[in-house]
Amino acid sequence: MIDALDNDLTRGDAPAFKLELNQKPASGTSSASAGKNGNSKDEKKDITAKLAPRLVALTVTDNRGFEADTLTLTLDDSDGKIEMPERNAQVNVSIGRQGSVLTNMGSFIIDQVTHQGTPDQLVITGRSVDFRNDMNTPKERSWHDTTLGEIVKDIAWRNSLSASVSPELAGIKIAHIDQSKESDIAFLTRLAIRNGAEIAVKSGVLIFLVPGKCVRGGKAVSTVTISRSDGDSHTFDLADRTTYGSIIARWQDTKTPQKQVKQVKLTRKSADTQQASTDYLAGSIENVSILQNMFASKDEAIRAAEAEWLQRQRNAALFSLTLAQGRADIASETPIRLSGFKDVINKTPWVIKKLTHGIDQKGFITKLDLEADIRNVEYDMEESSV
Repeated sequence: MIDALDNDLTRGDAPAFKLELNQKPASGTSSASAGKNGNSKDEKKDITAKLAPRLVALTVTDNRGFEADTLTLTLDDSDGKIEMPERNAQVNVSIGRQGSVLTNMGSFIIDQVTHQGTPDQLVITGRSVDFRNDMNTPKERSWHDTTLGEIVKDIAWRNSLSASVSPELAGIKIAHIDQSKESDIAFLTRLAIRNGAEIAVKSGVLIFLVPGKCVRGGKAVSTVTISRSDGDSHTFDLADRTTYGSIIARWQDTKTPQKQVKQVKLTRKSADTQQASTDYLAGSIENVSILQNMFASKDEAIRAAEAEWLQRQRNAALFSLTLAQGRADIASETPIRLSGFKDVINKTPWVIKKLTHGIDQKGFITKLDLEADIRNVEYDMEESSV
């Protein structure tokens, strides 16, 4: 491990990083390095020592959903001797602190190179390698009498990915659904919105999970508590424009002779039956939204109404915090508890929607962008005919 920014190796809080260039093995490589399908695995060349003396800044973003994670490297080229990187080169990045195991941030494909001055600097930008062109290609496929988990596994398999689906979502029954001239990304996004899920591709795994239930190595990640003293600055924003207290969804009851249209109305319970902090964030109970789709069953209508309500709340309450001491051990979708702020902030469960890690001459910081996790809000449900 090389300390890129400080020669005092005794400093336990000194930031550290590791950069590895993914390369195809040279011809004549022994079969011991071949993968299961007989293809040679990429080899990793450690380039940390070469780039460390030139590092001006390193930034890694960890995004949720299908927004690619990004890497930005700013390197000193004041002597004009730095080599321009190959286009589409893959770089593996790990970050952390001296004396601790570094956390792998994944691999990135270099897709933008900028040389600027003065002072002369080379800015290299890469995006996570998991977003393949095939996932953006329109496809035709139908599923019948299956589960949400099986659909996600099918799509993962055809994109050479493994799948990880939250148990709460995997067993949801799907009577019929069509992927019609939709890319896999668009179709999965539609499935996620309809079922109140989050999706992402991380390290070769297609993840379909309940928001706020981050999973690593097959195990749920525990809630992380962060106090005000951990941060340099914070911002809390609350907006009423997207919040709704009631959602109406309709379905056609095929069990009745006239195939009668029915509706279900989900209305958030008021503050006398749940925490006032959640009620404060959720907005006016008088705001009502009616979904335009006609659903195939009551269960589908209820799931869609719940998902729509959660979707509309997502940007209603936002919190950002910059940690003075960077945390490479936490990831997007990690549940967060805050302390030392206003009561309504401290009592609200939060979830990470975006992480930005930064290493420069000043040290290692992490910026957290959070949204309120209001999945546990209770509803009154009213069913009626239209």
